[in-house]
Amino acid sequence: MRRTIYNTPIVRQVFWVLSWIGIKLSGWKIVGTPPKEKKFILVAVPHTSNWDFPITLAMSFLLGFRLNWMGKDTLFKGPMGPVMRWLGGISVDRSKSNNLVQQIIDDISQLEQCALAIPPEGTRSRTERWKTGFYYIATGADLPIGLAYLDYKNKEGGFGPTFYPTGDIDKDIAEMQKFYKGISGKRADQCAND
Repeated sequence: MRRTIYNTPIVRQVFWVLSWIGIKLSGWKIVGTPPKEKKFILVAVPHTSNWDFPITLAMSFLLGFRLNWMGKDTLFKGPMGPVMRWLGGISVDRSKSNNLVQQIIDDISQLEQCALAIPPEGTRSRTERWKTGFYYIATGADLPIGLAYLDYKNKEGGFGPTFYPTGDIDKDIAEMQKFYKGISGKRADQCAND
């Protein structure tokens, strides 16, 4: 098993305490619970700021799940590479046309538990349409989708309902997007879900 922030002795307890202090002092409130399954896809919407990462990481400690996330390969180059992997990162090379969806499905099948965060917007910039890779990973690995969010306007974050894909991608994505109506990212001008 790969060593991460979640299974490094002593560190995980220290980070739980730091997460609790950070969330309390910053005035954030955690609502909802993650899916009950040991493995799930975590849809992270809206994703408008680099601040989303530390807040989500803190909430994962407090909610008791191990967060994995996909990031562009440039984040994993040089001395920061091992740190990013230790924080749960999975490197993605978007310039190559490889079967990333199948690779992720195969990797997840080897794990006992996994909460893989994928922002379907694919960027911190405003987009009108979600990328569908998260959906194909969820259906291919037969996993539920945790509808996670950070609402900066109300300073609350956590989970809405757990979504179980039906196989009708257009209908399912439209249904998931309804949950995000009115949730504001840090940069509200970048949110397409108003």
